[in-house]
Amino acid sequence: MPYHLVAFIVAALVVLWSTPVVKAVALKSGYVDLPNPRKVHKRPMVRLGGVSIFAGYGVALLLAWILGAFRHLPQTSAYEILGVTLGGALFFLIGLMDDLFTLSSGSRLLMQIGVASLAWAMGVQIEFFTIPFHGLVYLGWLSLPITLLWLVGMTNAINFMDGLDGLAAGISGIAAIIMLVVSLFMNQPVPALLAAAVAGGALGFLRYNFNPAQIFMGDGGAYFMGFTLAGIGVVGMVKSVTTVAVVLPFVILAVPIVDTSTVILDRLRRGKSPFAADKRHLHHRLLQAGLSQRRIVLFIYALAFWVGSLAITVAGLPGGQAYAGGATLLLIYASWQAWQRIRTSRSES
Repeated sequence: MPYHLVAFIVAALVVLWSTPVVKAVALKSGYVDLPNPRKVHKRPMVRLGGVSIFAGYGVALLLAWILGAFRHLPQTSAYEILGVTLGGALFFLIGLMDDLFTLSSGSRLLMQIGVASLAWAMGVQIEFFTIPFHGLVYLGWLSLPITLLWLVGMTNAINFMDGLDGLAAGISGIAAIIMLVVSLFMNQPVPALLAAAVAGGALGFLRYNFNPAQIFMGDGGAYFMGFTLAGIGVVGMVKSVTTVAVVLPFVILAVPIVDTSTVILDRLRRGKSPFAADKRHLHHRLLQAGLSQRRIVLFIYALAFWVGSLAITVAGLPGGQAYAGGATLLLIYASWQAWQRIRTSRSES
């Protein structure tokens, strides 16, 4: 049975059905995100779309379990999959609490570290690293801090990307599809199933989140997808003892990794908190340069698709070089269109 296709479709359908319901309930309850000078939207917006995404993911996995998709999973792998699934649920709850009650950055970080530590204890562990021209290096006691940095860092990276309509959902959906394809190629069907459910939920949510957005995913959705993608990267790829597999999650998620790392280092250089809100992310800079929200989001989609095609090539999938070539042409075209629009905007001003 094509469990992965079923999971993708079910997650997307649940999100498509439930998002208007969540929006209506949130509007009646007054849970909206108000505009401010740092934010792009100009009117109050519901920011509880993560409820729909998480519901789609949960229903898809429940149906896959009923159909027997997890029947022959080894016990060790079962604990790892449970670690990713339970961790994703707890990260969703942390984000949801922040959406509803506005938690402090310190309390959020402490809870994130606690949940990530639990996932590590359940087997979601980065146990080795790769050094070019040397091979694999086992981490020993460094496994815990490096795994926490990856899980917590990736969670917040996706959340930081959620600054324009459809940006975080689209980036997560693209990354999940690439992880689905690569995990299947590496004979990791269960992590691929998780990726299929995330992809269906994220891309289904774009129906209501792409510009002009009708609803935001909020921290609940961003935390859930960020942690789950990071966890899938660990149990579906990094766990494979090959030099190539270890680097794949970092390649697939390169766009949020590079963007967030650059912004955090810049904040620290200026003596500010790494969690301080500002407008120094790539999408903010492109907005300031004169691009519209849609053009920016589509350009970053092309960038994410390009790095994903590099991961497919590195993994050795058949036709990988052709995919990378097509993605490169798409990125060149998107870059040229963006540059032309920036030039026009500057000449008009």
